[in-house]
Amino acid sequence: MGVILYNIFLALFKSGIIVASLFNRKAKKWLKGRKNIFKKLAKAIPGNENIIWVHCASLGEFEQGRPLIERLRVQSPKHKILLTFFSPSGYEVQKDYKGADWVFYLPSDGPWHAKRFLKIVKPSLVIFVKYEFWYYYLKKIKYRHIPLILVSAFFHRDMAFFKWYGALQRKMLSRFAHLFVQNEESNSLMGEIGLAGITSISGDTRFDRVIEIAEKFQPIPLIEQFIGDKKVIVAGSTWKEDEEVLQKTFATINGPALKLIIAPHEINESHLNDLKKLFPGSVLFSQLTTDHSTPGSFRDTTCLIIDNIGMLSRLYHYGYIAFIGGGYKPLGVHNVLEAAVYGKPVLFGPFYEKYTEAVELIKKEGAICVKDDDELKKTIQRLLQDREKYTFHSKRSLDYVKENKGATEKIIQYIQEKRLLTS
Repeated sequence: MGVILYNIFLALFKSGIIVASLFNRKAKKWLKGRKNIFKKLAKAIPGNENIIWVHCASLGEFEQGRPLIERLRVQSPKHKILLTFFSPSGYEVQKDYKGADWVFYLPSDGPWHAKRFLKIVKPSLVIFVKYEFWYYYLKKIKYRHIPLILVSAFFHRDMAFFKWYGALQRKMLSRFAHLFVQNEESNSLMGEIGLAGITSISGDTRFDRVIEIAEKFQPIPLIEQFIGDKKVIVAGSTWKEDEEVLQKTFATINGPALKLIIAPHEINESHLNDLKKLFPGSVLFSQLTTDHSTPGSFRDTTCLIIDNIGMLSRLYHYGYIAFIGGGYKPLGVHNVLEAAVYGKPVLFGPFYEKYTEAVELIKKEGAICVKDDDELKKTIQRLLQDREKYTFHSKRSLDYVKENKGATEKIIQYIQEKRLLTS
């Protein structure tokens, strides 16, 4: 019954994507990216390569898989890396990623698709990152006796795996040779469904990723010129709800001694125009050309809007305080670790409890939840005026990140000890 329902789900999902593609750009890319996918795979991938296949749902999972991919390139230079994505938001951003030899969309699940994909790729090792569970792919991988591991996995009791109707989901988990989970709760839940023998706590590879970014930090001269000798709040991955709170806050506390950099989650023209209206006198990063980047150019500009992708993780380096977007939407706050690694107080709205690292950072007192613009204003003012308080929260942020590094090394050690890549 479980497999029948799963097949119905696959059919309905595909139909839904086709309909949505008529008016949704992301759905259209999902379909277009998979057109003639097997011909593209067969043409690109030789039949005699030793391949490590790494699959990520989207961009967030890629950031978790990236430290592992880059370690494997060093540790196993005779192997090639195939990186696949389910979502356009991952593929479109990372399709030119140089750490992989090939980057593709994953063909939709199904018995024929999974069989044909594996026949072309013939991977030596398969790594799924965090949340991707496709029944037929996992089944065919298992039947072919290909080593399969899940990394940076996170489970909670409300998931289908732990419900009476979750037999198929539990079967999918049993296909893995090993499950590397983020925390003790996930580990205990795996024990409850009889998978303790293939489960271990590794932590989250995102900690290793943000530490690497910070250690390899590359300056952004135009940002430095914009800031000058002022203090700056860096607001990253913001949505409309976050931006409205920021606007109300800065309308009352902003002045020439404090600047604001906003890196919105969406950078389409409509949203950027709305931001310009919300923050009159603001400037887009694309407008800061070298012709206008003289020291006095930005003296009267207090708000900078970032209209590109890929800069945010470095921007947090410049912030005196970091504000993370998403916390005023039910979907929740975005990545807090990119800011915490620089040892900055991290602020965000009340929707954060679904994200372990945000919850833990609050507990460690590296982060502060601000429920509205008045609370945000008061918190920023306290951090600006009380150096001891500022230093306390900054240190707690950095300590939290450092305490949780090492997940990548644990996974690499397992691969080596089990000789998963030994020909």
